[in-house]
Amino acid sequence: MAAEIINLRAAKKARSKAEARAQADANATKFGRTKAERTLDQSRANKARHSLDLHKREPDDEKSDSENPHGDPTK
Repeated sequence: MAAEIINLRAAKKARSKAEARAQADANATKFGRTKAERTLDQSRANKARHSLDLHKREPDDEKSDSENPHGDPTK
């Protein structure tokens, strides 16, 4: 009845890798999103940015209303 000889260093590395893989799988299910979800969010963000860009006003050569809110030309 000879005991099986194992390399303790290799066993420790294997156990460490298995624990890290289990933690990674847990994080993936907890925080992960599918590619379709990421793509959908990206396209929605692009559409919102495009919509805002369409509503931008071009700056005037004169002072803007925020610099002179009362329209007083002396200030």
